[in-house]
Amino acid sequence: MELSISFTGLIPKYVQIYESIKQAIVLHKLLAHEQLPSKRMLATTLNVSVHTIKEAYEQLLAEGYIYSKERSGYYIAPLEFEWLQQGQTINTVSLQTHHKVKFDFSNGHVDKAAFPLQTFHKLMKKHFTIDVLSISPWQGETALRQEIAHYVGRSRGVICEPSQVFIYSGTQSQLQALGHYFGPQTKVGLEEPGFKRVKATLQQCGLLTHPIIVDNSGVTVPKKTIHMLYTTPAHQFPLGMVMSIERRASLLQWATSNNTFIIEDDYDSEFRYKGLPIPSLANMDQLQRVIYFGTFSKTLLPSLRISYMILPKSLVAGFTRFHQEQKSVVSKVDQLVLADFLGQGLFDKHLAKMRTIYRKKQQTLLAAIRSQFSEEFEIIGENAGLHIIVKLPKRLSEHMAIQLAYAVGINVYPCSTSYQHPTEHGMIIIGYGGLTLEQIEEGITLLASVWQ
Repeated sequence: MELSISFTGLIPKYVQIYESIKQAIVLHKLLAHEQLPSKRMLATTLNVSVHTIKEAYEQLLAEGYIYSKERSGYYIAPLEFEWLQQGQTINTVSLQTHHKVKFDFSNGHVDKAAFPLQTFHKLMKKHFTIDVLSISPWQGETALRQEIAHYVGRSRGVICEPSQVFIYSGTQSQLQALGHYFGPQTKVGLEEPGFKRVKATLQQCGLLTHPIIVDNSGVTVPKKTIHMLYTTPAHQFPLGMVMSIERRASLLQWATSNNTFIIEDDYDSEFRYKGLPIPSLANMDQLQRVIYFGTFSKTLLPSLRISYMILPKSLVAGFTRFHQEQKSVVSKVDQLVLADFLGQGLFDKHLAKMRTIYRKKQQTLLAAIRSQFSEEFEIIGENAGLHIIVKLPKRLSEHMAIQLAYAVGINVYPCSTSYQHPTEHGMIIIGYGGLTLEQIEEGITLLASVWQ
């Protein structure tokens, strides 16, 4: 048997050997009970150490891809079932399996250490009584809807009544409710690039989605006929630009002229680091053509699973009738605790603290990147939010950048999955909310050691 393996980059060679042999076994290029070369022979063939071959073989042995015979060697184990569908390929380097993750630069992580756990625990004890054993109204607890109406009024200038506020367990559940209400064949414009889960959710509801290109000012004004437009103007995902005031005005004029609606996902609006806050679309429009989405996932905890949707008055009656047989999708206790947290002014204090924490983390991240990387690595979208984009030089593909990061124990994330079409440059999403200042600095140093 002859094994030929071309080594790539700085990924450990034993991992590449392991992956190559595993793929050959799964794809039946190596057959059951066929003998593998001895460790010494393969080490000579591949010009690596015997220890490197030993590590690869031991991993294959541990996972059951091969078996050993005493004083004889290693053999291919028989696979008793087919687990790859026809035409499916396996990832040639699944490094997460083999490397302990030291630093996870996920844009969805927050600073858990700063969460007001004791305060929430006290409020939980206060509200967890016999009186909360009944289910909440499907629209959400009145107390929470009132507090959210007050909050968006003072923080975002969105003037609404509690009857316009509906409580959900995340953006996807809100989109599902809207999708079912507007019905199949509704045409929805989506940012390109944009949230892939939004597209999937709307298509599952039978709605037709159309990509609307994003430029430096945010999503462009649609030229095709659509019934709704989904956008993230406060911090576009994933590219991170803040929509200009001129573009906001143009979109509102378009929505009014075409009798259509804009879904404004006010994603990351609480964390803006440069300049004055820009008014939301819902503030400029005062909820005439704008459906407003907000969440507590980034400001508190993603696991809290509480979000809210604010509808224009013109939609409230019909939406309420359509969903009147639904049940609440959020814990009653959690809703009451959050209402109290908002009502006592604790949320505003917490948010002020988190802005300071995240601003410091972002400054540390940017300083580390600028000191460790050359100018060929471009930073995008640093004005707001809990992530940035690093645009890679052409010599480094997105796929390879992620593999190299895995090899040194770091999780970073692709930007390409947010696009419907291939992009010219690779781009990497780097979140920083869940890491300490020291972890950010060390993580960027490790990235520089394999990307530069």
